[in-house]
Amino acid sequence: MEEEEEEEEEEEEEEEEEEEEEEEEEEDFVSKELGPKTYCVTGATGFIGSWLVNLLLLNGYKVHATARDPAKFLKLLSSWTVTDRLRLFKADLREEGSFDEAVKGCDGVFHVAASMIFNVDQQDNIEEYVRKNVIDPEIKGTISLLKSCLKSESVKRVVLTSTISTLTGKDADGERRRLVDESCQTSVDQVWKNKPSGWIYSLLKRLSEDAAFNFASENSIDIVSVITSTVSGPFLTSYIPSSIRVFTAPITGDSDFLRILSNVNERMGSVAVVHTNDICRAHIFLMEHENAKGRYLCCVESCALSELVKRLSRHCAVNFQRSVDEKKNWMPSEVSNKKLKDLGFRFEHGIDDIINETIDACVECGFISRRFQF
Repeated sequence: MEEEEEEEEEEEEEEEEEEEEEEEEEEDFVSKELGPKTYCVTGATGFIGSWLVNLLLLNGYKVHATARDPAKFLKLLSSWTVTDRLRLFKADLREEGSFDEAVKGCDGVFHVAASMIFNVDQQDNIEEYVRKNVIDPEIKGTISLLKSCLKSESVKRVVLTSTISTLTGKDADGERRRLVDESCQTSVDQVWKNKPSGWIYSLLKRLSEDAAFNFASENSIDIVSVITSTVSGPFLTSYIPSSIRVFTAPITGDSDFLRILSNVNERMGSVAVVHTNDICRAHIFLMEHENAKGRYLCCVESCALSELVKRLSRHCAVNFQRSVDEKKNWMPSEVSNKKLKDLGFRFEHGIDDIINETIDACVECGFISRRFQF
């Protein structure tokens, strides 16, 4: 009997080890056999785009990187660690067919490029101006890219970079949701009506994403979107990305970006964050996973703005009163990453990593003057 029990225990241990190995294999989304694949990255000189290009190259992929201004590539070439599998292309979303050459021969496309327009100067007929000069060109450019993908006959999937600005933590009655997921989309009509801080960016991302999914459905294009939360951490760009400026606003005291951060907290019920490397890993994961479908919210954690400020204050001086405008007994909403994690994705960096690495990067480039010494 004892021998039988020992054999059963050994079999169980072996099964557990096999399961662990399988899980590790699932998490290692860049397998060796995928090395030769070629992916196009639009907006390759931006915050997420530049990091994504580097991560793809490090993992053995061939990359077609696009930018509207090729001169910006020069500042990044020294940061990208492997360039023998990299090709550079000039492409502009406002020029029909501009991406034809860049996507030719590619297995997939990461559409990261987007206009970073949050507000415009107040003027007569502002809605007509925004629709004609910002939103319509963005939609037209996105559709033009998808048409280029169809022409290529090689692109199997498009991964679209979306934003948490397309979501809301409030229901139709304006009541706070305790859980926010991919289904909690912002009301386009309400955004047009109320024009909150960052309203233009929210609209152009929401409407261009809707147009992309509709076109993809009509033309049998496999498309998946990554809903980015507040992305922060290290960066390769020579400028300070807007997302970093928002995240560090309680430290810098920048009133414009502090207002955006406060509005995110008010709209969502909390501030959801994700590390630079994890958001790019999620892009690749969703490109490679055959069962990926629809929209995926990508954040490692969410917390009330007051809690974020408290954590930031452990590293740098902040102004609590100026940074936080929350009602008493504020109960933060939870921004869910369940759909992404259920597919098998695992985050490598928590919020403390994000804070540490963001501040280190900002101190190094002189954006933040100093941090506390421990």
